[in-house]
Amino acid sequence: MQTFQQYIGGAFDDGSARFESIDPATGQAWALMPEARADDVNRAVDAAETAFVSPEWAAMTATQRGKLLMRLADLVAEAAPRLAELETRDTGKIIRETSAQIAYVAEYYRYYAGLADKIEGAHLPIDKPDMEVWLRREPLGVVAAVVPWNSQLFLSAVKIGPALAAGCTVVLKASEEAPAPLLEFARIFDRAGFPKGVMNVITGFGPDCGSVLTSHPKVAHVAFTGGPATARHILRNSAENLASTSLELGGKSPFIVFEDAELESAVNAQVSGIFAATGQSCVAGSRLVVQRSIKAAFLERLKEKAENVVIGPPDDMATEVGPLCTEKQRQHAQDLISQSIDRGARLVTGGTLPDRDGFYFPPTILDCSDAPEAPCVTEEFFGPVLSVVDFETEADAIRIANDTRYGLASGLFTRDLTRAHRMIRAIRAGIVWVNTYRAVSPIAPFGGHGLSGHGREGGLEAALEYTKIKSVWLRTSDDPIPDPFVMR
Repeated sequence: MQTFQQYIGGAFDDGSARFESIDPATGQAWALMPEARADDVNRAVDAAETAFVSPEWAAMTATQRGKLLMRLADLVAEAAPRLAELETRDTGKIIRETSAQIAYVAEYYRYYAGLADKIEGAHLPIDKPDMEVWLRREPLGVVAAVVPWNSQLFLSAVKIGPALAAGCTVVLKASEEAPAPLLEFARIFDRAGFPKGVMNVITGFGPDCGSVLTSHPKVAHVAFTGGPATARHILRNSAENLASTSLELGGKSPFIVFEDAELESAVNAQVSGIFAATGQSCVAGSRLVVQRSIKAAFLERLKEKAENVVIGPPDDMATEVGPLCTEKQRQHAQDLISQSIDRGARLVTGGTLPDRDGFYFPPTILDCSDAPEAPCVTEEFFGPVLSVVDFETEADAIRIANDTRYGLASGLFTRDLTRAHRMIRAIRAGIVWVNTYRAVSPIAPFGGHGLSGHGREGGLEAALEYTKIKSVWLRTSDDPIPDPFVMR
């Protein structure tokens, strides 16, 4: 089996223990991973804190930080094929997607490389004539970046890029489910020329690794992507260090289709929104909210496409849907489908496990128009399962779209421009895609509210998440200070 190492203080080591990583396409172990425990976590945080205050990093200009990030971007682009191969092997994501996505990840580092010396303070028009007052934006300190296994190079870039651009240092915890790509990324980072300890990469399990990291007294900020249950633990842990947090927690995104929509585009976008990445996406369009007058026609086209999706080995370029990452996920999907059918949902297609090794699950559609409270409508599957609810009026569409505890993403298909603007204002979500879906860019922030978390990743807003404001007061008068017992 292949073996991987953790990266602490600019050096690689085996960690306190080892554990096996499972290939989702076969269900068999394929690699040995380093398991970080409390001592490893403490070493990583200490290395990051030492680097944060060291002259090699703290005295570096923002422009110099940007040049290092640009070098990192070039190295990521160069290594994209190897990283894509590892992500496909360790997570089961199809090579078509990992290859394209990781190649684009380099653009995130380039964006933040250019932004590094453009994180500005401000001069205040203060109401005291003998004072000059300005604001400085300064780095927060040590950042704990905790990422899941899905889209992990991307989800790391939207944390590492802005954090380093702002001048922070990072301890990156890769998911224990499939850490190989990020442990390999550490080797690429090591070649970029950053001072030792500026970034550290570990992986491990909750109590001995994640909890120790997020509650560590030297951690200033926790940037987390994952589920609400883990986020609650992180918030409790942050009570120990009073670290600020940014939380991206997934969703149950509505995909709204009006009768005037261009149906072929809407169907293709819905396929992308729920079946691409085998549905393992935080922005998966998992709730189809379709106008009743076109529901039958829309479902007919969608069912045909779902049943013709190519399910196969994730390393085959012809494959469109690969396995889920873990057996636990597959069982979760089966359980929710059974519960939903018991509550009145109707199986349109899918739901039956294919006869093959690995954690495969077929594209599945459930008609829940008569069961709007079924678990498949309210709970996140993190798999290729679509729940369908119909509506009659625009007001119905808004009510159904907003009937969720989540608030991350949404899709809207209509050719009526005035309706589109009304819907954009009414939908409670951090992202609204109109006549498209699942589009991203380093320039555009993303994030949500409710059970989808808080804070933003991507864009200038993300860089500001990693800074703190310092107010500077400079008295310009040479006159003696007036009455010392009166506040100025």
